[in-house]
Amino acid sequence: MLPSKMAVDTVNDDAGQSLHARSAPPLWTRASVFTLALLAAAAAVLRFLFLVRKPFWFDECFSVEVARLSWHDLGRLLWRREANMSLYYLLLRGWLDFGSGPFFIRSLSVIISLATLPAIFWLAGKLFDRRVALLSVALMSLNAYHIRYAQEARSYSLFVLLATISSGFLVAVLRNPSRGNRVGYVLASVLAVYAHLYGLLLLAAHWLAVPGGDRTRERLCFHALRRSWIWIGFASLPLMIFAAKTGAGPIRWIQRPGLHDLVDFAEHISGNDGVVLLLLYAAACVAAIMPLEKVMRTFRCTDIKWNVWRLRFLLIWLLFPVALTLLLSLARPIFLGRYFIFCLPALMILASAGLAKLPRSWLMAASLAAMLLLSLQGTLSYYDHDFDLERDGSEAAAYYVLDHAQPGDAILFHIAEARVPYEFFKSIRAITSPQEVAAGPEIIYPRHGYRLDYRDFTGKPISDFLHSAPSHYSRVWLVLMSNGTPGYPDATTLMLNQTLCESFPRVERAKFPQVELRLYSRP
Repeated sequence: MLPSKMAVDTVNDDAGQSLHARSAPPLWTRASVFTLALLAAAAAVLRFLFLVRKPFWFDECFSVEVARLSWHDLGRLLWRREANMSLYYLLLRGWLDFGSGPFFIRSLSVIISLATLPAIFWLAGKLFDRRVALLSVALMSLNAYHIRYAQEARSYSLFVLLATISSGFLVAVLRNPSRGNRVGYVLASVLAVYAHLYGLLLLAAHWLAVPGGDRTRERLCFHALRRSWIWIGFASLPLMIFAAKTGAGPIRWIQRPGLHDLVDFAEHISGNDGVVLLLLYAAACVAAIMPLEKVMRTFRCTDIKWNVWRLRFLLIWLLFPVALTLLLSLARPIFLGRYFIFCLPALMILASAGLAKLPRSWLMAASLAAMLLLSLQGTLSYYDHDFDLERDGSEAAAYYVLDHAQPGDAILFHIAEARVPYEFFKSIRAITSPQEVAAGPEIIYPRHGYRLDYRDFTGKPISDFLHSAPSHYSRVWLVLMSNGTPGYPDATTLMLNQTLCESFPRVERAKFPQVELRLYSRP
């Protein structure tokens, strides 16, 4: 007989419970809440520490300027180009009503990342017990990969939070397919997709993990989830139409992945401290799924016991999205490590389950201490330098122009998007040093109005425009960004240089990471 109310905590791994019949002690006790609060406090310190040490780079400036657009321009831009991460842009839009400095802007991601800690505690508690739940929170609190994207004004921390909540409601539906659980699953899953398009990979992993057993209750749960997926599909349809319409255009810059990219991703997601920490995580995950044949056997059957299904679920969540994307990248490169940050909760919980299975308490404590110390070392290393990308010099370039511009100067941008960081840092200068603010050079491309609109985010200048517009000025600034490889400029750069040199024989250059400034002038 099934219990009418199913608590969510621990179960003997040797027991043969079905996927639905399980009762356990309460998860939220005073001790567990107190421990969770201490871990959250430590996590907050690590995430707010040095929050503005790293310069704002192009992607973050892009987030802010998109969020600042009028509703009309925002809608047009999202539909034409930027539907991905649209949920984050809307949240940031509201957040900017209360502040606009870099620290405040990034704080939104920090707060969201901290909300992930009780969410992963809840999910791990549903799958295992309080001990695994607290271990998962401890590992997540010090994980450098989570901290790195908690300190960036992009959607990644939001994506992790919603992926965790969506997966928690998936488990809740399987345990108890109530209306509230199904609505929670639909809502969290739809929001995850609008936080990042790769949320569809999370839902695909959910579909693969859900068993279609012969028991009446399992069939009812499967049908309930099938209806939920239909609702999710309808709600996500605009985003899927956008993806079909734009194709891989917005991510055409991604390079074909190699083995080193996969190894780098594995090291980063495990905490950014090299092979030793990666091996510790791998060993903990292996310990969780031992004996291996028991878990592998579940991929060929539908009648699965709870203590095995939860491991299969975490493995699919962790490995399937990466494996599928690597396979698709053979035709069109779409693999980028940070897009798979939503797999991080699965890694934390699986590794924690492995630690909890160690036969001696002292061995578990020693292993956990080693993983936390190495994770902290990876975080300290991140404070000194980024580990998964090189930030561009948009900030330094923008301030260089503002500091050296003269009245009557003009400025144009090699690609329209390059105007975005310039506008952001110009607004920051207006806040931090209003007494020093000048109008700056007159923007002649891209320009469709007094302020940014959706048309200023795409396009390149054409030759006919360059033969007419700059002739009215004695000095013209050119901002080059993403304009080819060193020594091999793209066609637009060659055209700009040739056309401008016809009217401006003198050229001065200033170079910054991934950005080059040129000042064309007459003697």
